[in-house]
Amino acid sequence: MTIFHAIIDRKIPADIVYEDERLIAFRDIAPQAPVHVLFVPKQDFATLNDVPEDAAIVIGRLATAAARYAKAQGFAESGYRIVMNCNGDGGQTVFQIHLHLLGGAPLGHFGTP
Repeated sequence: MTIFHAIIDRKIPADIVYEDERLIAFRDIAPQAPVHVLFVPKQDFATLNDVPEDAAIVIGRLATAAARYAKAQGFAESGYRIVMNCNGDGGQTVFQIHLHLLGGAPLGHFGTP
């Protein structure tokens, strides 16, 4: 069980900003932008590599929920970033797939490798 599973199961608190029967979204505890929200499916997949083709709709749901949230918060037109990390070298630290929505200010460019 990951920390995200514990949030979904309400075993630990989180600042939940959206939830439906398929996913949950909550504010990151170490935000990297003025708005930093994590969108997490309730269906269990450790990494993006573990999502079978017949379940790819899960990724679409995360992305469209993030886009709706950005629009509702008023920063969709000025821009935002969505990020998914996969495994250690990709920066993944919690092994339940999730999408980071970052926005609310100019984000600049990614750093060099």
